[in-house]
Amino acid sequence: MLYVNELYKTFADDNSTVNALQDINMHIKPNEFAVIVGPSGCGKTTLLNIAAGLETATRGNITLNGNAITGPGPDRGMVFQSYTLFPWLTVEENVAFGPRQQRLNPKEIESKVDHYLKVTELIQFRKMYPKALSGGMKQRVAIARALANDPQVLLMDEPFGALDAQTRVVMQELLLQVWEEAQKTILFITHDIDE
Repeated sequence: MLYVNELYKTFADDNSTVNALQDINMHIKPNEFAVIVGPSGCGKTTLLNIAAGLETATRGNITLNGNAITGPGPDRGMVFQSYTLFPWLTVEENVAFGPRQQRLNPKEIESKVDHYLKVTELIQFRKMYPKALSGGMKQRVAIARALANDPQVLLMDEPFGALDAQTRVVMQELLLQVWEEAQKTILFITHDIDE
């Protein structure tokens, strides 16, 4: 499903060159939960950004179902470490954003929003704005929003890194439940071996 083929990424400026990725190869099967663990600065986020279509490789490529990834697309959902919610939208409006952009009918949008708010245990917070939510709740909204787009792959860039230890454990358990329920392929990166 997701193939990383001889991937290289080099960053250069007038004074230096940094090889962030060198000859990376990987295959992630459908519905697999894959984790990449490594120290800060080793290229994990760069790899994820290329998989998301946010950056281009210097050499090599990443394909999803045989199609080269050349830019962002609805077949990939991204959850970042920072809270990337729209502050002017409520929880339910944040989750509905992608399906609305896809021009789904209102009943289908409502059904998706209700489903993923239930799955992420946020149904009672649907009318709240992000500023009123805890860090863990904001990340649950981000996960629900990504899943509501019905991506083939969920890309997660250290999404629990800014959370306290107790909330991190709760979020890890919730993510595993969501993965089992949604049957999505997940590529999760972290620097924390315990995660």
